[in-house]
Amino acid sequence: MAFTRVLAVAPVTDIGTSVTWYERLFGRPADTRPMESLADWHVSASGWIQVFVSPEHAGKALLNLAVDDLDAALAELADRGLTAGEVSPGGQRARFAALHDPDGNRVTLIENPVS
Repeated sequence: MAFTRVLAVAPVTDIGTSVTWYERLFGRPADTRPMESLADWHVSASGWIQVFVSPEHAGKALLNLAVDDLDAALAELADRGLTAGEVSPGGQRARFAALHDPDGNRVTLIENPVS
């Protein structure tokens, strides 16, 4: 079986508040808004993040995003008013830091996810 795309979904309670937060996270507006309750960011050629209104599931998502330079990514987020928690080691070479969207979904930035 071959997959053509990977879609990670962050369920939220308020699409307006969440879209504003994710615009700050990604540094740009959503790539598509196919319906009022959904926003998509195409973060790689085959990977998308979707923010979708689903109050019964909101706050339970775990999104992991690999970055080349964690320090630079955290500085860029700080410039946009978003602050991640402490940088933690993850194995011999990996490092990560997490932040939470307005509903509590955890977004973790990971540097060197594969050692």
